[in-house]
Amino acid sequence: MAHREYQSCIEACVRCAQECEHCATACLSEPDVKLMAACIRLDKDCAAVCWLAAAFMSRRSEFDTDVCRLCAAVCDACGTECEKHSHDYCRRCAEACRRCAEECRNVAGVAA
Repeated sequence: MAHREYQSCIEACVRCAQECEHCATACLSEPDVKLMAACIRLDKDCAAVCWLAAAFMSRRSEFDTDVCRLCAAVCDACGTECEKHSHDYCRRCAEACRRCAEECRNVAGVAA
């Protein structure tokens, strides 16, 4: 599969990583950061794996589908956690996670 065929997934991964980074930073500003700890941890994990997936797809790594499979799982977990919170940045992050997970599953050939 050519790198251009991955373009929508790469873009979804980059957007998700950006939303996760923003969400984690915003969570750190909450009055009770301890309540946001799981969200922050998952945001950081999700951003890291999304950046990795985008890089692997961009260079057509032989492991890109494996990384996309992992990325979908982490995005699902992060989206689920973010949906537990009412903050606008958590909502945007959850939406980006759901879209990225779907795109990554398509690349990896995994059913939802």
